[in-house]
Amino acid sequence: MGHMSPRLRAFLYEPIGEKDIGCVDGISRELAINLINKGFNKAYILLGQFLLMHKNESEFQKWMIRCCGATDYEARESSNCLKEWCACFL
Repeated sequence: MGHMSPRLRAFLYEPIGEKDIGCVDGISRELAINLINKGFNKAYILLGQFLLMHKNESEFQKWMIRCCGATDYEARESSNCLKEWCACFL
């Protein structure tokens, strides 16, 4: 997997449970506010969107940018975080 940020390591450490959206690696404070305003206040809700997109990272990243105002970096990091979580727990 290569280098793992402390946020990604912490996110992968345990099941998703009731983690807030800001716990997802790559989600900035500004993006978290955008996501919360769209009803994505918990990490598991964002994970649900990722799963609805059949874990297609490219489509998820486009959605994050287009619908949520994510930067390319935020979209890439958050999709990687969710992909890695799925690999560990699903």
